[in-house]
Amino acid sequence: MSKNVSRIAVFGFTTLAAISSHATDGYFDYGYGVKAKGIGGAGVAFPQDSLAPASNPAGAAFITNRLDAGLTYFRPDRSSSLGGEQFNGNGIQNFYVPEIGFKHSLSENFDFAFDLYGNGGMNTDYNKPIFGSSNAGVDLEQVFIAPTITYKITENHAIGIEPIFAGQRFKAHGLEGFGIADRGYDYSYGGGVRIGYTGKLTDWLTVGLTYQSPIFTTRFKDYANLFAEQGSFDIPQNFAVGIAVKPVKQVTIALDVERILYSEIKSIGNQLTPETYGNGLGSDNGPGFGWRDVTAIKTGIAYDVTETLTLRLGYNYSTQPIPDNQTYFNILAPGVVQHHVTAGITWRFLDNFELSAFYAHAFEQTVIGSGNFGGANANLKMSQDTFGLALGWIF
Repeated sequence: MSKNVSRIAVFGFTTLAAISSHATDGYFDYGYGVKAKGIGGAGVAFPQDSLAPASNPAGAAFITNRLDAGLTYFRPDRSSSLGGEQFNGNGIQNFYVPEIGFKHSLSENFDFAFDLYGNGGMNTDYNKPIFGSSNAGVDLEQVFIAPTITYKITENHAIGIEPIFAGQRFKAHGLEGFGIADRGYDYSYGGGVRIGYTGKLTDWLTVGLTYQSPIFTTRFKDYANLFAEQGSFDIPQNFAVGIAVKPVKQVTIALDVERILYSEIKSIGNQLTPETYGNGLGSDNGPGFGWRDVTAIKTGIAYDVTETLTLRLGYNYSTQPIPDNQTYFNILAPGVVQHHVTAGITWRFLDNFELSAFYAHAFEQTVIGSGNFGGANANLKMSQDTFGLALGWIF
């Protein structure tokens, strides 16, 4: 059994090796599946492909049997300044991110789905030293392996449950000033669960609810002197509600509101203050990145132009996770973007194949540091461009 788990973990990290930075609400991906990404990430009440369970596991009950494989190209532009000096964090700027989904009906009431996807957003590779004698940077990668079971209560109402098996890897460099040596990649594993409900209340209105528990993971032992609680880096709980409205048969308008509780994870939420710094990096109440909880609003429209062509537009907004008095540590993780605009298209061909694409732009956002511990008022800046393709096979 342990050998099989190890093989699955290795496969996940191999296929998602480039997921270290991604279009983000904080460091969570703003949507899952190429179709959802075309409408601002909305998917809680509007399942479109077999990646839908990553947003709401109950959605798998309302899609056809299918296999989807996608690849996203992601290009972030991140930089910072401190004491009048400019730092470029784009040592690595081009990322290629795969995702895979599968759905199959087991019976009239039960469905099975399987998704492989990830989060990212904490990646920097600066062009000069900031915190030590070598160039600064970090790389966080998270991969999720998520089988799903759904049960149709009635024809129009379903619930779903999705055990989530998570793997993480992290490395940091250029932190000699904090007494942290470059240890290369360290790995962490854990699990949690997502549950959801989807209900078609009328022919024109669908609602969805979903909740993901905290994903409890093993510690990054090689970075026990960096992350609070001796290297702990659990993945925060989150929940979302969504609606999908069909004003006419060919048009669907979707809206999701998601809440991500970053502040509950000490290594992410603890602020850098005289008290936490005095406790020491890596201690139970040591400093973290000081991130606040985030509310993300995802909305978009899908228009079936013909039976073979669908067009999409969307918008995604998230509140700012990084306070202006916590910018110093966040030079390493300047996940400050808040506004995404998105567009997408699907072309159906050969009766049971689909080719989908999306583009997303996250507008440049700057957080000006003020009131940081020790007067280290860094300024953070980021923008992002993302393009993705997916092939769907309906069977």
